[in-house]
Amino acid sequence: MSTLLADTANPDLGLLRAINGLARSAPGPLDSLVSWIGEYGILLGLAAVCLTAWLQARRRPDAPVAVAGLLWAPLAVAVCELANLPISAIVDRPRPFVDHPDLEVLVEGKEGTLSFVSDHSAMSMGIAVALLLVNRRLGLLAGALALLQGFCRMYMGVHYPTDVIGGFALATAVVLLLAPIAMAVLVPLCHALTRTAAAPLVVARNRGGTGGTGGTAGADRSRRRRERVSSDDPAAGSDLAA
Repeated sequence: MSTLLADTANPDLGLLRAINGLARSAPGPLDSLVSWIGEYGILLGLAAVCLTAWLQARRRPDAPVAVAGLLWAPLAVAVCELANLPISAIVDRPRPFVDHPDLEVLVEGKEGTLSFVSDHSAMSMGIAVALLLVNRRLGLLAGALALLQGFCRMYMGVHYPTDVIGGFALATAVVLLLAPIAMAVLVPLCHALTRTAAAPLVVARNRGGTGGTGGTAGADRSRRRRERVSSDDPAAGSDLAA
């Protein structure tokens, strides 16, 4: 055998056949829909979730820190993809339909690519875990989409269950282990951006302050109100001068 995992364990192959078997009995339009969702739709949905998380993060009292956490999501996905290059080459596992022609394959052009680990699963779970560190509600939503992604990849016949689990594990490890290093760089960067023309990318314009604490923002607002009173009320100015 030219591959380390060519002889797939029975539970792995059995679960794949059970899920992929649903495609045989499903109507053609449903198969096409699942294929589109598994190939593109979920990634687009995760992009929409990230956009929502960014809009919410800009309005938080700790906006620079929250936005820094969101920046880590796409960076973590890039690191996952880079880490998967040597892993895929070492394992050298072909797509399941190469060794098992009886599987129903819903997408074309995957014959010359490797199966372990699932890139789509790693990308989806990487975004989900990174979002979970910043916004629990949206992170859980992204996690549900990541699980659906793994199901779709097996339904499509392009990944074993262990490919999906491996992608989930790789993404989770990369996000959590490297997050402290990433945040040590990204948080100061986002704080610095609040003092530039790019500040609206980090802090919403109608939010008090420029990304500092709520107390600092409140103190700034109180100071501005006192200055307006002093300039608009001559009597108040005379009292202060006396």
